[in-house]
Amino acid sequence: MALSSVAALATMIAMAAPAHADTSITLSLRDEAGQGPSVTLECSPPGGTHPHAESACRTLTAVHGDFGKLPTKQRLCPMIYAPVTATALGHWHARPVVFHQTYPNRCVASAQTANVFDF
Repeated sequence: MALSSVAALATMIAMAAPAHADTSITLSLRDEAGQGPSVTLECSPPGGTHPHAESACRTLTAVHGDFGKLPTKQRLCPMIYAPVTATALGHWHARPVVFHQTYPNRCVASAQTANVFDF
């Protein structure tokens, strides 16, 4: 009888525990001085502090979490050189994510990453 009570308690605790996101990635955009915003992106379910989490998760799902395969969005960007480095660190479905890429400015960073770095 005690064993079944322990099993029932373990089941209740597991059901009450908050679910962890399948994907948790910290995204940042840093200028040459190292300044800039950072957000968190969680998928399955979409969330975190990313302002467009659902769209970003859909985009990453389409490329299986491979930031190097993100499509480019057609967008007019100013020809102002203000380089930013986009960084993604975390995990995608238990697979490590490490991405660093420098772009001429924030607009280009957003366009060339299908708006995943649009924050």
